[in-house]
Amino acid sequence: MKEKKGFFGEFKEFIARGNVMDMAVGVIIGGAFGKISTSLVNDVIMPAVSMLTGGVDFSGWKIVLKEAVIENGEEIAAAVTINYGSFLATILDFLIIAFAVFCLIKGINAMRRKKEEPAPEPAPEPEPEPSAEEKLLTEILEVLKAGK
Repeated sequence: MKEKKGFFGEFKEFIARGNVMDMAVGVIIGGAFGKISTSLVNDVIMPAVSMLTGGVDFSGWKIVLKEAVIENGEEIAAAVTINYGSFLATILDFLIIAFAVFCLIKGINAMRRKKEEPAPEPAPEPEPEPSAEEKLLTEILEVLKAGK
């Protein structure tokens, strides 16, 4: 008879599965890797791109749709802009993460294939050469057969 479990009993069983824990670790590591990738894009790559484009701050690239409203030196309404520089930085960030994941999966698949490939069979050992006694006995046998 099947034991009836409550909601929390089923939840506990679900959480205790190994693949759920592996997934949780993957999500945490992925979040940390995302921060590293974002820093690489924003702090290393984008400054180099900005330098190549004449020193323009790449993240500052934008199209102003509506200017900010300023009265008496105070901003009443913020400017409405399309921040395509930030968008391009995000796309580059995504491409770096996608490339890293691709390399990781490619490495894992290579290890799996290597593990699954059967080991090459060793070359068969050559037959040992007959001893001097065997050679002599073979010669005697041939002489006896020829004499008949």
